Amino acid sequence: MLKTALNTIHRELGAQLVDFAGYEMPLKYTSINDEHITVRDKVGMFDLSHMGEFFLRGPKAVAFVDYLVTNDVAGLEPGNVVYSPMCYPDGGIVDDLLIYRLAEDELMLVVNASNIDKDWEWVTEHLPAEGVSAQNLSRETALVAVQGPLAEEVLAEVTDIDLPAIAFYAWARGTVAGVPDLLVSRTGYTGEDGFEIYLPNEHAETVWRALWPLNTARGGMAIGLGARDTLRLEMKYCLYGNDIDKTTNPLEAGLKWTIKLDKSDFIGKEALQLVKREKVSRKLICFEMLDRGIARHDAECFDESGEALGRVTSGTMSPSLGKAVGLAYLRKGHTKSGVEFLVDIRDKRRRAVIVKPPFYKEGSRK
Repeated sequence: MLKTALNTIHRELGAQLVDFAGYEMPLKYTSINDEHITVRDKVGMFDLSHMGEFFLRGPKAVAFVDYLVTNDVAGLEPGNVVYSPMCYPDGGIVDDLLIYRLAEDELMLVVNASNIDKDWEWVTEHLPAEGVSAQNLSRETALVAVQGPLAEEVLAEVTDIDLPAIAFYAWARGTVAGVPDLLVSRTGYTGEDGFEIYLPNEHAETVWRALWPLNTARGGMAIGLGARDTLRLEMKYCLYGNDIDKTTNPLEAGLKWTIKLDKSDFIGKEALQLVKREKVSRKLICFEMLDRGIARHDAECFDESGEALGRVTSGTMSPSLGKAVGLAYLRKGHTKSGVEFLVDIRDKRRRAVIVKPPFYKEGSRK
């Protein structure tokens, strides 16, 4: 397994390490529930160095990335970030990613760890003959996230960046823990305020160790992949491989706001126009369990008569709400809030009800 630049620290902190996307990553340090609640109430630190970072430069870089993804990149100003799916010609999703406008002719794409190789192949095979250069710095780049209502307080003690001036989904450069010229963005996957710090591997421990006592002094913890998953699920943030993949399109996943059909062209535009005209045949919905039990990935869903409606994509016991929740693709006509259905849990059909997203509505960032 690959190891991030913070692997030694995870071991010092007693993390339970697991294989995730080929990396040895912390699942948890104490308990998923405690880590989750700490991010909601206070602050937590994450190692996200397994994520991928691609850099596109050149006079045609912006137009090229605008063609690769469904959201608007051409109109993105330097200093800002946008979230977008990247689709196949049939509208299926290659990946969902963040796009950073670093300069007029330079962008950074942040892709999911499990998709780095596939995404790099997709990007490079579509590169124009001239006007764009592409560089994959995923292995050389570390990523530390500080998330929670107290995140700005923690980071402010070790940086010269004007953090209050950074808007949500924007970034700035500055010194962090004595390391100059680091990119810090107000982004995250938790529903809380927070920052993500991109830096070379050789500086990862320095930055983590400078932040750590400031984090713990405010009741903060190190946060593993387990709590990262429950935090994102409470916000209905999609997880690639569970809620979205090559067999799903952004419209049925509830990502209509990320599709700019008025752009001149992008990969998958024609297919998504057709889906929009004909309406989706299924929709990704949020549900809460009414009966006991936790619905897990791929559990079958039925109506009261026993007719199959679809399948669960993600499910957990929500630490914030104290109830079992999940996401599922259900057939058209069965997706309105308040509609009850049945989920197969360990060969027993248990009642669930559709609710409006997100599950957790009190986050410091939405």
